[in-house]
Amino acid sequence: MALGRARRAKGGFDYWPGFVDALSTMLLVITFLLSVFMFSQYFLSREMTGKDTALQRLNQQIEELTSLLALERATKGDAQATILSLQATLDASEREKLRLQGLADANRGGLEAAGSEASEARRALESERAISARAMAQVDILNQQISALRRQLAAIEEALNASERRDRESQARIADLGSRLNVALAQKVQELARYRSDFFGRLREILGQRPGIRVVGDRFVFESEVLFESGQSALNPQGRAELDKLAAALADLEREIPPEIAWVMRVDGHTDKRPIVGRSNWELSASRAISVVQYLVIKGVTPQHLVAAGFGEFQPIDPGDTEEAYRRNRRIELKLTER
Repeated sequence: MALGRARRAKGGFDYWPGFVDALSTMLLVITFLLSVFMFSQYFLSREMTGKDTALQRLNQQIEELTSLLALERATKGDAQATILSLQATLDASEREKLRLQGLADANRGGLEAAGSEASEARRALESERAISARAMAQVDILNQQISALRRQLAAIEEALNASERRDRESQARIADLGSRLNVALAQKVQELARYRSDFFGRLREILGQRPGIRVVGDRFVFESEVLFESGQSALNPQGRAELDKLAAALADLEREIPPEIAWVMRVDGHTDKRPIVGRSNWELSASRAISVVQYLVIKGVTPQHLVAAGFGEFQPIDPGDTEEAYRRNRRIELKLTER
């Protein structure tokens, strides 16, 4: 090296300071570029922090943005790794600047490579900014969609409130109509009860105190022997005569009861519990009730005001096993009721 200095002294021109200045200037430029890049990275980090907060609030709705952020973070890590690599390169360059005097061309190539890496970092930064802009645009779209959903929910809530008001008004009207209907039904029931009382009073006068015919509560009861032969469902002559009186009373009742009152005369057939040959007690009780209804229709009673029912031996009025109990249970009951 001393020989080289002597030769440069003899030649009259010293290139060494120029190389040192050029290398120092280039290192300063790279340091400046790295400082600018670090500041850009700092502001980008602050921007990313605010964006992460916004994305966390919408985490369940924007899964696609989450994946984009993950990609951005990966890119950021690559850029930081590149910066660290560049810093290491610069440190090595400072330590080796004396040794690299004879390798100026190689150093120049290294500097070009460092500039290429800085350009790549700038492109990565621009890419991150573009991704951030797209993310913010998607956040704005989601905010608009949320606002539209809130407006729809408000409209639905208003419709529900209006429906509830209409329902309350309807319930009030229904309650009022129900009370009116109950009053009207009570009046009809009272009227029917009055006609029923009058009807049974007439039957008592018409049929008199005949044995086998009695009033039990709200029912007029014929013992089966008054109307039918034993085990038979065809009316006997005595029974037809008694039913003629009943038909006349029913015809008068039909003329007196107003048409708007729905009523029927129910004819119930009952037997004792002893079995009969050839048919069941239920069939016998139903057949006797039907025979009475058919005869009353023949005598002019409106069919719509008649109902026939058979109960067999299953509703006795005397649970005993005596002949008297059996006789009382074999009966035809007439009841005036609502339809």
